Amino acid sequence: MSRFAPVVPAALLALALTACASTGVEGGAPGGSGLRDPYFPKAGNGGYDVTHYDLALSYTPGTRHLAARTTITARATQDLSAFNLDLRGLRVEKVTVDGTAARWNRAGQELTVRPRDDLTEGRTFRVAVGYSGAPVTITDPDSSQEGWLPTEDGALALGEPVGSMAWYPGNHHPSDKATYDIEVTVPKGLRAVSNGELRSERTTEGRTTTHWRTDRPMASYLTTLAVGRYDIGRTTTPDGLPVYTAVDPAEAAASREVLARIPEVLAWAEDRFGPYPFASTGAIVARPGDAAYALETQTRPFFPGTPDVPLLVHEIAHQWYGNSVSPESWQDMWLNEAFATYAEWLWAEDHGGDTAQHTFDELHAGTRYSTPEENAAVWLFPPANPPGAEHISGRPVYDRGAMVLHRIRQTLADDTAFDALLRDWATAHRHGNASTEDFTRYVEQRAPEKNFDGVWEEWLYGEGKPALR
Repeated sequence: MSRFAPVVPAALLALALTACASTGVEGGAPGGSGLRDPYFPKAGNGGYDVTHYDLALSYTPGTRHLAARTTITARATQDLSAFNLDLRGLRVEKVTVDGTAARWNRAGQELTVRPRDDLTEGRTFRVAVGYSGAPVTITDPDSSQEGWLPTEDGALALGEPVGSMAWYPGNHHPSDKATYDIEVTVPKGLRAVSNGELRSERTTEGRTTTHWRTDRPMASYLTTLAVGRYDIGRTTTPDGLPVYTAVDPAEAAASREVLARIPEVLAWAEDRFGPYPFASTGAIVARPGDAAYALETQTRPFFPGTPDVPLLVHEIAHQWYGNSVSPESWQDMWLNEAFATYAEWLWAEDHGGDTAQHTFDELHAGTRYSTPEENAAVWLFPPANPPGAEHISGRPVYDRGAMVLHRIRQTLADDTAFDALLRDWATAHRHGNASTEDFTRYVEQRAPEKNFDGVWEEWLYGEGKPALR
């Protein structure tokens, strides 16, 4: 990323839920409503693990109306009498579990589902939710907007950190990754672009249906949907990887040159970080006013207007760091942004620009940015411990996080070993999740003869600007 039902009285509902939890026929208990993330405690849910989402969406931009059905395949991780899904706004019309109607109720973003029979631990089940309405735009703690963003000719769906619950129900926390089928129907003349590979596109009775499939695990915040009058480009890299781009016509001329460099950037990144982890690549380029930030949406990064090459490098690097290796919690956000920011430093170093050491020195000296406020912002808090949800995309997460990686490089004092560390970290956690503790332990195990205590204590977790030693 780059961005700086019927109404039931509350007492009766509480009594009903208590009775359901305590008298389940098979002894199951409700799954948790939230995973107690340090910054978004209600995000995600306990008691099950999602393996696949199947979304069937029909959207009409003129009325901003979405009619949809989401089918979720999941495995119970405990005996369940009830479980929750995250869904913000929209009107729920029907819920079934394995084809049988289920009871449900809503409270805020929580959709609580009570199947007719308890679900035993280890059982695979399918919950289908029919819903409709006008999806909402969510304002984040840092005042940025995500979720469903209406545009002049369609809409954008952007999900970091919790915006995906605005357009489909799910277990919306990065620790629960799944595969996806996303089928979207829109008026003829518009395009619907999402993640993964295009499986089919057909037009009947004045509406076009497009089917996208993602068969590598994806965190829900990385899902995207762009509806509009996009110019579509289909090419392949020299290695045969499909490149699918969707560009707003107003940005077509300006973006042509930089998007043509996707294969070059991808080849450089594979040399630096190891084999590309997905089955396609590309980009979505919207108008500058359609959103306020770029985002590393999986396989197809999103840009509000034509990106420059460093931003393209940043979002492509995220396909390894953040998308394939996803954070265990939102406190681990720096693992996404530090690696993507350091990728920009490495690109410059490899292409005749500033060395990573020069960039590090400028940041430490307070001369990197044009104003004292921007330079001071690098040291506002430690990258591994933002003071609140509104700070998880703050400058220390990016710049100071990248400085942590450079300090590791300096401590190793061996660029070959550092390069191998970058590649092997992406390989070790490919298509999985990792925490800050996983990373620090990994680094220490790679170089047991080196002392990283100062790196962790002063640069990763310490307050203020560390002295250079």
